Amino acid sequence: MAVTTPAYHSITEATMMPRIIRLAPNLYGAVFTLMKLLPARYILQHADQRGELTDDTVIVETTSGTFGLALAMETALMERELILVSDPAIDANLYRRLTDLGARVEICPEPAPVGGFQEARLRRLAEIRAELPSSYCPEQYTNPDNPRSYGVVAQQLAKLLGSVDCVVGPVGSGGSMCGTVRGLREVTPHTRAIGVDTHRSVLFGQPDGPRALRGLGNSLWPANLDHTVFDEVHWCSAAEAYASTRALHARHALFQGPTSGAAYLAAQWWAERHPDETCVVMLPDEGYRYQATVYDDAWLAEQGHLLPALPQEPALIDDFADAGDSWTRLAWDRRRYDDVPGAVPRSSGPLPEPVRS
Repeated sequence: MAVTTPAYHSITEATMMPRIIRLAPNLYGAVFTLMKLLPARYILQHADQRGELTDDTVIVETTSGTFGLALAMETALMERELILVSDPAIDANLYRRLTDLGARVEICPEPAPVGGFQEARLRRLAEIRAELPSSYCPEQYTNPDNPRSYGVVAQQLAKLLGSVDCVVGPVGSGGSMCGTVRGLREVTPHTRAIGVDTHRSVLFGQPDGPRALRGLGNSLWPANLDHTVFDEVHWCSAAEAYASTRALHARHALFQGPTSGAAYLAAQWWAERHPDETCVVMLPDEGYRYQATVYDDAWLAEQGHLLPALPQEPALIDDFADAGDSWTRLAWDRRRYDDVPGAVPRSSGPLPEPVRS
C-alpha cells in the first residue's frame, strides 16, 4: 500500500504547526520547530491580501530572536527586502542565518533609559521607516493578527484532545498564549491559562531589570498581552529554565530551547497535581541555537547557572515583594493588570491600541 505525504508549498508551511506529543498520562507538549513561523506567515499573507505590500515595500521589524528568523525565512521565499533592528544579545549563529537569508540586520549598541533595548530598537525602527518611501512593519507586539494566527493551534488541540483543562506557555509578545487560549475557550470556557515569565520582566507586575533568560519576558507592555486571559503566573530563573530544558531533553528526547524548559517546569508541576485534567504545554522552538550555552555544562558552570537539582515546587506568593529570584507563582485570576495589588505601575503609560482591527 502506497504511503502519501502532503505536498507543501514551502518549508514555512510545512513546519509552522506543532506536533502534539504525550509527555505524561495527562500532559501533552505542543512541540514547535519554530513557533514564530505561524504569526510571521499569517501577518505577511494577510497584509498582502489587504494590499499593504506593494512591489517596492520593505518589511521592517524589531527583534532579537525567533520572530526575526521567521520573517527572514518568509521574506526570502516571497523575494522581499527585510530590515531587522536588534541588539547585542543576538547570537552570532542567528545573525549569520538572518544575513544568509538576505536580511539586513542593524544592531542598537545602547539601551534606552526607559524600556531598555526594546525601546532603543523601536526608536531606530521609526528612523528607518522615515527614510523609506514604502515600508511595512509586522508589529508583533501590537498587531492582532499575531494572536489571531494561533486560532489554528486551538483547533488542532481541540480536535486531537477534546477538552483541554489547562494551557501552560511562556509569554513574550502575548500572542501565542492569548490566541491559543481564547480559541480553546470558545469550546471550553473553563480552560485555565498559566503564563510563564522570568524575574525582572514587566509583563506581570515586576520592575524592569537585567534578565539572563531570553525569549520570554519584556521591558515594555505589548498590546497583544491580554492579562484577563491568565489564571496564574509563574516566574523562574535562568538556571531553573536551563535545568528544566535539559530535563526535557533527557527524559523525552525533545531538543528544545530554554523558553520551552521554563514552560515545562511549570506544566509538569501542574499536571502532576491535577492527574484527572488534561494539560498542554507550549514548547516554542528547537535547541540548536543553544548547544554552546544551555546544553554545555561548562558554560552553565562558568555563568553560575548550573543547579544541583530543580526545586520540587514554586513558592506561592500574594505580594510581589516576596517574588525573590527563584521559581514563584501568583494567582492572577483573569484580572486586568491594574486590578492586581502590588503590581508595579506602568511608568510608560497605557498600552498602545492594536494597529488594525
